[in-house]
Amino acid sequence: LCFCIGETFNIICERVYLTMINVSHLTKKYKNTHANDNISFIVDSGEIAVLAGSNGAGKSTAIKCIAGLLRYDGEIEICGFKNKSLEAKRITGYIPELPAPFDLLTVWEHMEFIARAYLLEDWQNDAEKLMERFQLIDKKNKLGKELSKGMQQKVSICCALLIKPKAVLFDEPFVGLDPHAIKELKAMILELKKQGASIIISTHMLESVSELWDKVLIMMEGRIEAERTRETVEKNGEDLMELFFNITEKVSQ
Repeated sequence: LCFCIGETFNIICERVYLTMINVSHLTKKYKNTHANDNISFIVDSGEIAVLAGSNGAGKSTAIKCIAGLLRYDGEIEICGFKNKSLEAKRITGYIPELPAPFDLLTVWEHMEFIARAYLLEDWQNDAEKLMERFQLIDKKNKLGKELSKGMQQKVSICCALLIKPKAVLFDEPFVGLDPHAIKELKAMILELKKQGASIIISTHMLESVSELWDKVLIMMEGRIEAERTRETVEKNGEDLMELFFNITEKVSQ
């Protein structure tokens, strides 16, 4: 039954919904502050969208809302399903800015935990391949509390990608990673794109995603101040970094 349900999800996502992530009028308010102020955007299948902005712009809040971790006003759908539904959660991978592994689980037990939670079959080989790419094989028996922040981030990424997600949410994914892991993660992101996944990357370091992005959403004070596709930027001869500073500095004045 679980296998059939998974296959149904794949058919729906791959053949029906080209818009994998649909955010409509997302508003998140903390007391008198709008962390997200009526923002709307879509991320299509095989598209990498970057939420760019300074610290406090609302990027992480938006990511957490899409992941279903916060209450909010508005509508969010993933592959046509409400983002907090079981159907959506089965196909969504989330990598938080601050990894939080279980202290008393080993690296391998983290992978097993995810496999059991998502009812994955024959997952061991996939887990080993992910761990090899992030140089974690020799750390497989280490406890979560024994890992450095960079190692914890690698485990978080491996856990999120083990489920072979159709939608992937990265919140400042390159912070704390060593050069090899950054190179490997960028390669993985492009592989996910090629496989048709919809990807959102939140970052305040545009240079770190310069070769990855298809669409950039520049955020400021909880709002999307500008949206550009790579095609538009290249056609108009714009410089993305210059555009970013022109918009954010103008808004902040």
